[in-house]
Amino acid sequence: MSAIDPATVELGLDTFGDVSLGEDGTPEHHAVVLRNVVDQAVLADQVGLSFIGLGEHHRDDFAITAPDVVLAAIASRTERIRLGSAVTVLSSDDPIRVFERFSTLDALSNGRAEVILGRGSFTESFPLFGFELEDYERLFSEKLDLFAQILTEEPVTWSGSIRPPLTDQVIYPPTESGRLKVWIGVGGTPQSVVRAAHYRLPLMLAIIGGPPAQFVPFANYYRELLAADGVDPLPVGMHSPGYVADTDEQARDELFTYFQAQRDRIGRERGWPPTTRIQFERDASPEGALHVGSPETVARKIATNLKALGISRFDLKYANGAMPHHQLMRCIELYGTRVAPLVRDMLA
Repeated sequence: MSAIDPATVELGLDTFGDVSLGEDGTPEHHAVVLRNVVDQAVLADQVGLSFIGLGEHHRDDFAITAPDVVLAAIASRTERIRLGSAVTVLSSDDPIRVFERFSTLDALSNGRAEVILGRGSFTESFPLFGFELEDYERLFSEKLDLFAQILTEEPVTWSGSIRPPLTDQVIYPPTESGRLKVWIGVGGTPQSVVRAAHYRLPLMLAIIGGPPAQFVPFANYYRELLAADGVDPLPVGMHSPGYVADTDEQARDELFTYFQAQRDRIGRERGWPPTTRIQFERDASPEGALHVGSPETVARKIATNLKALGISRFDLKYANGAMPHHQLMRCIELYGTRVAPLVRDMLA
């Protein structure tokens, strides 16, 4: 595998707009959290980060239900940073509306919009928007097929079981570049890798637990599928949770309580055992998925995983529970001003 060019490495951020604690220790209003997310993205732009991705959820512990609206607000206050979803739950959305919203964002941001499509690990959007969970696979498969045709920006003729057919339908507005940048988010199934290769879409690996090294076969399989079809290599990236502070001890101590509370809340919904400090430290080790520590520690781990997977895009999910806004801002500052340059030095 060829070496990674440090000049092409992209370091980004992801957040779901986790409802954080205010100065008095009580949860902030969703409106405050949303305004804070915009401020966090503005700082990310100022410190030179490549991307900010907003996840879509419809529950009380996350504030972002309409990522494209928040991204449009961010677009008006930033200049360079790319703006995307992380992820768009296509199964419970409308492919035409998704394209229209993000091609509009692309226009307003001068070509900075991206979409990361996924099935999502949360399912609250299904009953909310009137979909049946038993249709989980069929909905994603057919909607992705339709969305892939819309991406050509040619008249669409399509038929399936999820909606009335389309005949020579043009979708507006078109993008100025002629192609909206779209990724497929993959949580670790070969079928998802095959799907990404089939539609010729870049692959984003969501590595939220276990050793990132276990995803090397997926990245290699994706490249092999493209090569077998005579397709030039497409981007591969990874998304993982983490947090940066001035020292390893500070980063782990500041993050653990919030990380544990969030994981245990989700775990009670899914039947997971309680999160322990031992498990947290294992995930924070050089072999784990949690990128937490000083700038040097986090940079070393990112560089190691980029090289192991042969990729040049890393997105840090920097909000992991109810951590206060000022701590998230410090994390972003360190990530942009110290982690990013160190990663490039380590890859040189």
